[in-house]
Amino acid sequence: MTEPSRRSARLPRALHPGAWWLWALGLATAASHTTSPLPLGLFVAVAALVVVRRRGDAPWALAFRMYLVLGAVIVAMRVVFRIVFGGGQGETVLVRLPEIPLPEWAAGIRLLGPVAAEQLLGGFYDGLRLATMLVCLGAANALANPKRLLKAVPGALYAVGTAVVVALSVAPQLVESVLRVRRARRLRGASGRGVRALRGIALPVLADALDRSLALAAAMDSRGYGRTAAVPAGQRTVTGALVLGGLVGVCAGTYGLLDATGPGYLGLPMLLAGLATAVTGMVLAGRRVRRGRYRPDRWRTAELLVAGCGATVAGLTVLAGSLDPELLYPPVSPLTWPELTPLTLLAVAVAAAPAWLAPPPVLTRSTPPPAPTPAGGTSRLPVPSGARGGPR
Repeated sequence: MTEPSRRSARLPRALHPGAWWLWALGLATAASHTTSPLPLGLFVAVAALVVVRRRGDAPWALAFRMYLVLGAVIVAMRVVFRIVFGGGQGETVLVRLPEIPLPEWAAGIRLLGPVAAEQLLGGFYDGLRLATMLVCLGAANALANPKRLLKAVPGALYAVGTAVVVALSVAPQLVESVLRVRRARRLRGASGRGVRALRGIALPVLADALDRSLALAAAMDSRGYGRTAAVPAGQRTVTGALVLGGLVGVCAGTYGLLDATGPGYLGLPMLLAGLATAVTGMVLAGRRVRRGRYRPDRWRTAELLVAGCGATVAGLTVLAGSLDPELLYPPVSPLTWPELTPLTLLAVAVAAAPAWLAPPPVLTRSTPPPAPTPAGGTSRLPVPSGARGGPR
């Protein structure tokens, strides 16, 4: 099989958004179970690789860079907080800053003072873990279509899902508006930068956001959003109580599983009972939401493989933490160089597999058409000015 035929064997199509979110949640779960900078940095690199290879050209696909910048800001803020509020814990003192005295009621809090390498490293580890989790969720936001994700939301959560999808679409749309306004300013010859260009960019972006909001409100109203079937008040009360009680049971059961000192009935039994109650309430509440489905999204082999990769990454990281906890949580005192375990390397390789397992995305922006050829069928190449006949 030749190379062109091998490329055409996989037709471009949009992967189910739920598969991308399950993959990203698996990566975020794996990142939450370690503070070692080596696997965290590899997870960020893997998320960026998958986004570069499998994202489309929709507005929400342009927001991944913003999550990377936000992650870097989080890491820097955690390190700065360790310097300002308690940089004196550790044996390896790097610099001694003047300590600001505080009143007696603020005992236990210190401002500035000696800055130790152990404290800075601890802040860097914590900030990198939080930034990695944010980048993983940002990768899902850049890969998954939020409008298609709304179709997979249960009927009982349709209103809440619509609000969440609209909220997730705000940041990518703002990024697209800023890029479009900056491009238009460059075409007009505007040379202002920094604070000078803020006024020329902020006002058009705000006007564009208002136009989008009005168009969205008109579209939702024309499609009958918010209209439900006639349901008795008693039935609404029962379904609301079931859903709320089930969610409370889920919270209590989760707390019981995390707290080993709690009673036995507060753990797994309470969690299962809360899930069953919440699902029952959602099924009953979903009956009053009538909506049709046009081209329903189906789970195929690629979706199952991508979602399975996320679950496998989370499972491998949890298993590696149970076998070698010191390698996934490297101590900062004494200072040690972080290491990688074979299970962690396997988890990173599995996390990068969707870059090739997922089908190529569908690009909405078509390529420019080729230049027209003469009637004879042969293209006419440009002739240099020196080779043309006639007077010069």
